[in-house]
Amino acid sequence: MRRNRLGRTDLTVSAVCLGTMTFGEQNTEAEGHAQLDRALAHGIDFIDTAELYSIPPRPETQGRTEEIVGSWMAARGNRDKVILATKVCGRSDMSWFRDDGARCRLTRAQIDEAVFKSLKRLKTDYIDLYQVHWPERMVSTFGSNPTIWTDPEIKPDETAIEESLAALQDHVTAGRIRHIGLSNESAWGTMRWLRAAEVAGAARVVSVQNAYNLVNRTYEVAMAEVSIREDVGLLAYSPLGQGYLTGKYLGGARPAGARTTLFNRGQRYETPNTEEAIAAYCALAADLGVTPATLALAFVASRSFVAATIIGATRMAQLEEDLAAFDFVITPEIAKKIDAIHLKYPNSAP
Repeated sequence: MRRNRLGRTDLTVSAVCLGTMTFGEQNTEAEGHAQLDRALAHGIDFIDTAELYSIPPRPETQGRTEEIVGSWMAARGNRDKVILATKVCGRSDMSWFRDDGARCRLTRAQIDEAVFKSLKRLKTDYIDLYQVHWPERMVSTFGSNPTIWTDPEIKPDETAIEESLAALQDHVTAGRIRHIGLSNESAWGTMRWLRAAEVAGAARVVSVQNAYNLVNRTYEVAMAEVSIREDVGLLAYSPLGQGYLTGKYLGGARPAGARTTLFNRGQRYETPNTEEAIAAYCALAADLGVTPATLALAFVASRSFVAATIIGATRMAQLEEDLAAFDFVITPEIAKKIDAIHLKYPNSAP
């Protein structure tokens, strides 16, 4: 398993990260433990979760994923073998995360509460990478890298990045957090966090976790340069486009047990030209003698600005296919064929 350095730190992580958001909803605790065992045996020591999970977010299952990851580490006694990442919610109308029923914000008080709750659920006294799940400020679109700009509402009570950073820094100083990262962030936001850290002498963000896949390459527009020049690597989520890039939803198909079938949350990948783009990538994969999933995952892993590709599965067979995909090499010739499809159907599902 290839390893990459996280930011400008001395911490290296496996180039593949196991995402866990299905644990506690689509996957039982036992199934989650089995996936974690398999990933670690394969050389994946980078595990990503969040206080938000399980997905879809519900009061009844909130925090359950962290609890499953925590019970696994406690049962195996392997905390020292895991690079553990979790996240704090950004601004949201969801009110079930905080004890006082407040809607989510990135204030000092809410960050403090979130950190201690995650530590308890994870059964650990430190978190390797603590990420802001999405910004406090209102943004043009979720993911913060739109293809069409819409003016966001600017809230007068917006928590300043400096305040959020100061709160996180206190946890770094106390040893509860080793490093901080961002998620669903823009180039402007990332540079503001970096500038705030420089001015305050505080912890520098080491990563950004954004969506990146064959039908959403918006990260390349501005964020890729930030990643490379500022050493803030991409932790690429949705490399399979919520499963759409496997081709299983083509033609309106809805396989039993699939996420879109169960929860109807795939609208991001049901936009104009996306079906045509996915069909073209599936055809290319067939020409190359690999599965569509293999092509999609190998493409993401081949990018110079990607620090880790986050994979997720609900069945062990899916996980095994994902793990095997990273042995496939995207040659310059294959990259040209991928780019040709991208130019025909650019960023259809941002």
